[in-house]
Amino acid sequence: MSPVDYSFEDGVATITLDDGKVNALSPTMLDEVLAALDRAEEDGAIVVLTGRAQTLSAGFDLKSLPEHPREMLSGGARLAERLLSFPQPVVAACNGNAIAMAAFVLLSCDVRIGVAGDFRIGLNEVAIGLTVPWFGIAVARHRLARPYFDRCTVTGALLDPEEAVRAGFLDRLVAAEELMPAALEIASELRQLKLDAHRATKMRIRAEVLDGVRDGIERIESPDREW
Repeated sequence: MSPVDYSFEDGVATITLDDGKVNALSPTMLDEVLAALDRAEEDGAIVVLTGRAQTLSAGFDLKSLPEHPREMLSGGARLAERLLSFPQPVVAACNGNAIAMAAFVLLSCDVRIGVAGDFRIGLNEVAIGLTVPWFGIAVARHRLARPYFDRCTVTGALLDPEEAVRAGFLDRLVAAEELMPAALEIASELRQLKLDAHRATKMRIRAEVLDGVRDGIERIESPDREW
């Protein structure tokens, strides 16, 4: 069974991550999310990206990371690039926890809705012995409030949803049962945008961060560069 579900209705594509566990971003999961985004672009859809139960994702699959570090980091960076530059609006419906690469996913979406509760959101790379990759630094600098950018990347702090809004990981919170209705309502409202203007403005505003992400991808894929 695929860990990524795609559904399309009324101009909205809902992409759901569900591996039955914590939605670890393995190479397979990353490839399937990217394929789902390609399908959404073909459908001309507004995207709602969500997870399962109480987790958007726990980040990279740490069991696979030692064997496939460049492949996984490259896949994560390409997902961030795809979301940041996606031609239609992308709404993240964060079910609860969003750790490490999953938090970079939130930072790459256009509108981010989370749920109130005992959840954790943040960039814990340094807490588990990983250096934040260059593409991640570019994404975090672009979206996080300045004091939180430094704190979250350097200390690995994990925030509750309320503080995650203040930091810039999320735009607003709703009750768990309201998450998908709220996300679909926002997606419906975003359909009213003039999408050519949306796309062109997005690319202007995000030119610098996209340059940083693409440089990060080149670093990962070049054996003689620091990533």
